[in-house]
Amino acid sequence: MGAQTLEDWEKMRDDLTFRNQAFIDGKYTDAASGETFECVSPIDGRVLTQVAACDVEDVNRAVGAARKVFDAGSWSEESPAVRKKVLLKLAQLILGNADELALLETLDMGKPISLAKTVDMTGVANSFQWYGEAIDKIYDEIAPTDKSGLGLITREPLGVVGAVVPWNFPLLMAAWKIAPMLAAGNSVVLKPAEQSPLTAIRLAELAIEAGLPEGVLNVLPGFGETAGQAIGRHMDVDAISFTGSTEVGKYFLKYAGDSNMKVVSLECGGKSPNIVFGDAPNLDAAAQQAGMSIFFNSGQVCVASSRLLVQEDIKDEFLEKVKAVGQFMQPNNPLDPSTMMGSMVDKTQTERVLGYIEAGEKEGAKVSLGGKQVRQNSGGEYIEPTIFDNVKNDMKIAQEEIFGPVLSTLTFKDPEEAVKIANDSIYGLQACLWTNDLTKAHKIARKLRAGTVNINNTNGGGNVMPFGGYKQSGIGRDGSLHALEKYTQLKSTYIHLG
Repeated sequence: MGAQTLEDWEKMRDDLTFRNQAFIDGKYTDAASGETFECVSPIDGRVLTQVAACDVEDVNRAVGAARKVFDAGSWSEESPAVRKKVLLKLAQLILGNADELALLETLDMGKPISLAKTVDMTGVANSFQWYGEAIDKIYDEIAPTDKSGLGLITREPLGVVGAVVPWNFPLLMAAWKIAPMLAAGNSVVLKPAEQSPLTAIRLAELAIEAGLPEGVLNVLPGFGETAGQAIGRHMDVDAISFTGSTEVGKYFLKYAGDSNMKVVSLECGGKSPNIVFGDAPNLDAAAQQAGMSIFFNSGQVCVASSRLLVQEDIKDEFLEKVKAVGQFMQPNNPLDPSTMMGSMVDKTQTERVLGYIEAGEKEGAKVSLGGKQVRQNSGGEYIEPTIFDNVKNDMKIAQEEIFGPVLSTLTFKDPEEAVKIANDSIYGLQACLWTNDLTKAHKIARKLRAGTVNINNTNGGGNVMPFGGYKQSGIGRDGSLHALEKYTQLKSTYIHLG
């Protein structure tokens, strides 16, 4: 059954041995410089371990190993059936080690252990299983030519692909990228966020156990300005996939332009509107999801519905229902299985979110719930669920991505005003709307400038749906078969038959 209680998880924590090195060419190794950095838990401020701080030389070693095995063809030229078998075994190994991986995730970035296990680790295993199952069911094409020729259109792996992933869902975001990368036959150099490297380092070992050839998956912990930039600028990296802030995403576009014009895909910031009409089918359900969407994972979610747009005549009633959700989801010890809301990822993020709360008050918005740092005597980083009322869409808290448990409430009169407010943002990752009028729902969905529109829910789709953004929320799509388009290239072969 695994760990079940707070005491079980604490004992397991105390018995843990942390993998803390880079993983290059199938082996754990120190950074070439010998440098390390502290891995600090935001739960209580304790230093978990010292982690290898990779830099340019480590990236060179990893890319070299990845290129060598790619050219050798032991993975890139392997049959889809064999790649499928390895990815399915890796999925099973993840489930078999779910307690350990969930605990590493919780210790590293402060999410509740019950969610780390049931949401994150289940999702990680599902990603590898889904792409493993998919890859031997994808066909190439024959072009419609006349009888004098035969036109073949085939998909080939890109080569060496870099993945730079964020700290909010460390292993899940890595799986979203490396599962289709590996399924397509690429070699991968993965850089986890410096705030949360532990699960990615452990995953590398499980991948070898599953049968992945040495050198196909390399994991380089380190900082964005060193290891991340080196991957982005490397002349022998064929593509880079990044999830994180819009600000950093723009750097990777520059790195590609300054180097070899590598393919760049980005999933960046969001400021998702959640539009609630008076004719919503169930206001209680809408309020429950509105609160969960912004307070889940302490608001550290790219698609968090951080702008609540409520029709004027139901605003007061609806906001009280959302406040009840916030009052229920108070931060607590993430190792307690009953905890619904954990910590912020680190002190820097705590200070950033508190700064936005202060800015909102100065601009004239009203704190309707929360607004304070809590559990300070724990040594950890916790902010209570916070709701602003009387927000105008030109305020800082309505325009900028806070990435914390802070909800901005706005009102609208009619569908036209709702759409105008919703689209008045540099972001376009997700939007949600609640209405019982199907015609209205379809019309509004067409007008919303967002990569995903959820109707009468705030989180739907899973692996079967493409995920990504409009505008400055990114380029390209994760999820679904469309993700494979980012990690393959088309080759046209024309045969003259005479």
